[in-house]
Amino acid sequence: MRRAALISLVLLAAPAAAAAKAPVVVELYTAQGCASCGEANAFVGKLADRPGLLPLTFSVDYWDYLGWADTFAKPEFAQRQKAYVARLALREPYTPQVVIDGHAQAAGQQTDRIEALVRDAARARRDPPDVRFITARRVDVGFGAPPHGGAEVWLVRYDPRERDVEVKTGDNRGQTIAHKNVVRQVQRLGAWKGRPTAYRLTPPPEDGLSTVVLVQAAQGGRVLAVAQPGAPAGAAKP
Repeated sequence: MRRAALISLVLLAAPAAAAAKAPVVVELYTAQGCASCGEANAFVGKLADRPGLLPLTFSVDYWDYLGWADTFAKPEFAQRQKAYVARLALREPYTPQVVIDGHAQAAGQQTDRIEALVRDAARARRDPPDVRFITARRVDVGFGAPPHGGAEVWLVRYDPRERDVEVKTGDNRGQTIAHKNVVRQVQRLGAWKGRPTAYRLTPPPEDGLSTVVLVQAAQGGRVLAVAQPGAPAGAAKP
């Protein structure tokens, strides 16, 4: 077993010869108690059907005081959003917000701007490290050039099914809010310093979730690599 692990890390020491192009990661920060978030949810839901994109819906809890506790929100989702505040020169977190590849952001209602940022991200040059799922409990990240300040490896698990929630109190009372690719778990697996490294994966918190691993510049920086089990290296499932 130890020999197999060593061989795997040695193979990852060289970049993949022909890695598939990674999808653009589109993070939506939203809340069921946010009166202006419904349209952004619907727009990002449509992006989930487009090849080359990986939308992820993060529900935040800081609007719960308005009277409705978001059914998908977790404090760590709001913490992830806050990491982008300093990096993207914002005054404070807000909803609905869309962050593209950890590098640019726009208000969720600014669909034309989001489309332009997605196109820019798709054209951007990338030199990602190779990422391979060795087992259901382990992922390896290979050799590469880390950004200034280092990089981090993140585990994200999301529900690919459309989920509709009827809001019964607060500003959106009586409305049914649609969600797609709802994030159910986000976990920092560790730092990546450019050398082949193995990371342990925890079991999913519930059945039916999809798994994605992101290699990202530290403290809310650019997404460097995206990988899902069963997809080509550097890519994600359609």
